[in-house]
Amino acid sequence: MHGDFDYGLWIMVAFNIAIFGGFALGFIRPKKKYEWRTMGVFGAFIVALFTEMYGIPLTIYILISVYGDTLGVANPFEHLSGHLLGTLLGLSNAGKLLICLFGGVVMAIGLLIMARGWRLIHQAKGNLVTSGIYAYMRHPQYFGLFLLTTGMLIQWPTFLTIVMFPILIFAYYRLAMREERQALEQFGTAYSEYRQRVSAFIPKLK
Repeated sequence: MHGDFDYGLWIMVAFNIAIFGGFALGFIRPKKKYEWRTMGVFGAFIVALFTEMYGIPLTIYILISVYGDTLGVANPFEHLSGHLLGTLLGLSNAGKLLICLFGGVVMAIGLLIMARGWRLIHQAKGNLVTSGIYAYMRHPQYFGLFLLTTGMLIQWPTFLTIVMFPILIFAYYRLAMREERQALEQFGTAYSEYRQRVSAFIPKLK
């Protein structure tokens, strides 16, 4: 057994799940059953992520079983050795920390976009919002969530979260399209013209 086993930190697992889950719930605020079902996909993603980040290093176990000593790390159970991309690329701890820092920046941008979208929706009180960040994309809160999970994936990629990521994106894409149908029924021509003018997630260049 190795002397340093930087896992089994279940308080950190619970703390991070509560923090990021609380942020997502606060900004997206699901109300209907299908909205909660989609939020459950995000919940499963962050549970899988932080369980491997601080609890049980499942990805490291898989890597050791496949590559064994050829991983080239002195202690595979040291925390930074659990960084899948950095370990496979043979990066130093400094290189892995830089990747984690970049992932954190992407996460922060995602949270900022979610917050701006939520603020405008909250102020509109049920009216159609087409100004501010909504002048550039129709679903900034979901786009922010995509950036948040992308940043998480950059910061600490694991086999399980890589598999879950496209499922998460697809689930929220379906939810966005469902909400658009409801918006068309509620706002009619105004929303139809808005949808033709503004892209769903990625702003148009012109």
